[in-house]
Amino acid sequence: MKRVAVVLFVVCMICFHEVDGVGLSYDFYEKSCPQVEMIVKQGLGSVFLLDPTIPAALLRLLFHDCQVQGCDASILLDDTNITSEMASAKNFGIRGRESIGIIKSMVEKECPQTVSCSDILVLAARDAVASSGGPQIRVPLGRRDAITSSYHLADASLPLSTTGVDEMLRIFTAKGMSVEESVAILGAHTIGITHCINVIDSLDRPKSHNRRTESHFQSFLKFSCPKAIPAAKSFFVGNDLTNFAFDNQYYRDTISGRGNLRIDSDMTTDPRTAPIVACFAVDQAYFFQSFTSAFLKLSSYSVLTGNQGGVHRSCNRVD
Repeated sequence: MKRVAVVLFVVCMICFHEVDGVGLSYDFYEKSCPQVEMIVKQGLGSVFLLDPTIPAALLRLLFHDCQVQGCDASILLDDTNITSEMASAKNFGIRGRESIGIIKSMVEKECPQTVSCSDILVLAARDAVASSGGPQIRVPLGRRDAITSSYHLADASLPLSTTGVDEMLRIFTAKGMSVEESVAILGAHTIGITHCINVIDSLDRPKSHNRRTESHFQSFLKFSCPKAIPAAKSFFVGNDLTNFAFDNQYYRDTISGRGNLRIDSDMTTDPRTAPIVACFAVDQAYFFQSFTSAFLKLSSYSVLTGNQGGVHRSCNRVD
């Protein structure tokens, strides 16, 4: 036991680094719109009170945006002279676009044509994490908005619900993340729900880890999630036992065999990821630190800056 504890301690002490996207800065709106972060925070406060499920929706919205073309708010564009990413089946259940539109209109009143929708989306996801009890993340700004959108690209870029460890690591290491950060960014699953349409493919998959607990949980999933479509699109299960709180419960649940998706259970047995999952499960501060680093890399991935893209007056259309 002492040897295991030492190994986990060494893993837990892995260095943490912030990496900003090229062209982004922490004082980007200092002169042009110094109140932007306060406007976003106050606007979201009302939204969160009306719908406590929105924080998880905004975090997922950022994930799906950054995975396609980079973090450029292309997921917010409607199908007007372009092909909206929302037409992709992989964006089923995506919500929160209207909330970003509301916040954008508030920012426009104070700072017309100054703050990009992509920056507002990142700030909203950052505040969603903090409002749910997660880490306070300081993010660099200066992103510009996409002028193109493609559901074909979304189909090709967004991962399947059956993604395993190999593909997960390929996706996130391509964005500059370490294995530790890749495991940490999946901790976003600690808030929100999983739609049954994304669960049913794995219900009959053979399991090897913690068979007793998984057998019980598999029965729960089969009871909760009808396999017939469209019924499977209407039902959902919580991501973990505290799915409104941003904490490390997700990792404790996966170790106990309570994972909704394939990646949740596979991470606990793969030798590359299992020690990190175990460390996050017992050390929430370390998870928060690693998640912060991963969030900064994700939200700074392949951004448009300078004269690239544009700053849209409304997030759902190209000006």
